[in-house]
Amino acid sequence: MTQDFSPINSSERIKSLDILRGFAILGILIMNIQSFAMPGAAYMNPTAYGDLEGINKWVWIVSHLFADQKFMTIFSILFGAGILLVTQKVETKHGSSAGLHYKRTFWLLVIGIIHAHIIWYGDILVPYVICALFVYFFRKKSPLSLFIVGMVFISIHTLIYWFFGASLEHMPKEALASIKDSWIPNQNEINSEIEAVTGPLFMQIKHNSASALFMETFVFPILFLWRAGGLMLIGMALYKWKILQALKSKKFYLRGLLISWLIGFPIVIYGMVKNFDANWSFEYSMFFGSQYNYYGSLFVGFGYICIIMLISQSKIGLTVKQRFAAIGQMALTNYIAQSVICVFIFYGIGFGLFGQIDRSIQLLITLFIWIIQYVWSKAWLDRFQFGPLEWLWRSLTYGKMQPMQRENKL
Repeated sequence: MTQDFSPINSSERIKSLDILRGFAILGILIMNIQSFAMPGAAYMNPTAYGDLEGINKWVWIVSHLFADQKFMTIFSILFGAGILLVTQKVETKHGSSAGLHYKRTFWLLVIGIIHAHIIWYGDILVPYVICALFVYFFRKKSPLSLFIVGMVFISIHTLIYWFFGASLEHMPKEALASIKDSWIPNQNEINSEIEAVTGPLFMQIKHNSASALFMETFVFPILFLWRAGGLMLIGMALYKWKILQALKSKKFYLRGLLISWLIGFPIVIYGMVKNFDANWSFEYSMFFGSQYNYYGSLFVGFGYICIIMLISQSKIGLTVKQRFAAIGQMALTNYIAQSVICVFIFYGIGFGLFGQIDRSIQLLITLFIWIIQYVWSKAWLDRFQFGPLEWLWRSLTYGKMQPMQRENKL
């Protein structure tokens, strides 16, 4: 007997999740654009490339304080909540969700691999899919259990970083030199990266694919997956606690905002000061110094969630909320679109401005892309039921072409 699975329709969508997702997908570009515009080391180490004085320093400080890992925290939480939302719907109607879950993750993996190896190596879809393979098995646990296991996963990342940091003096010289080069590359390495990114298309793809493979086989399994997987489990817990559906009291969200920011921002600021005091040294800042923002961002990110839930509950700003919800409904399309636009601006296939644009101008480009997506997402969904890539993903998952055009209402 064939089970007639169907995607979540517009009447089943949870608006607070869409608004939060739209907020997060715009926010992650603040950090991602640095990887599109500058050599990769500059993402982690602001002294590795480019001017870090005057307005450029302040742009970095504001970006680090309000964006770095904060929006990725939200996005990971939402991914976990999304797994629960879809599987609960299927299990209510059909009893088993495993087949659909793994079809969804398989096709998202295909999209992620194409994105990572052809367009941009910093893709998050591939590691998210890998996390989805195992967090699925925790979906029926109690919210408290999900939260505790999630925090354990997040802490494992710290133990790995501390282990590497404490083991530096015992590492083989070649391995140590390789890690140092990723933190503060020499001019020849910087020039090589610029030439690869701004060169012919085949050089860009070769550079992208090699970088993506390194991320997928080393960075993600050892480091990223623990945090992302842990946050997905926490996202499941927050969903079960009804926090992400804007169903808690106004007092709950105000208290959550106040407490989380009173904890989170001081931690992030203290870590930032300590790293500048250490001159962003490899030995301190790459390992021990990175942990302040690693944990501070969890609290700041939850504060953002509380704000969006309060906005979702509010009766004001309906038009703005609709537009952010549209961005969130088209999160996959908008995420890939950000990459395509930035590749065209910074890579050789387009204007080839890689390595030439200061952080202050990067922020202006980010604002420009935000405006485009703020306008076009709502306009698209006024005519169609899904974003282009959402439609493709759903059609592949369910094994049949999904209806795209909205029916005209008389």
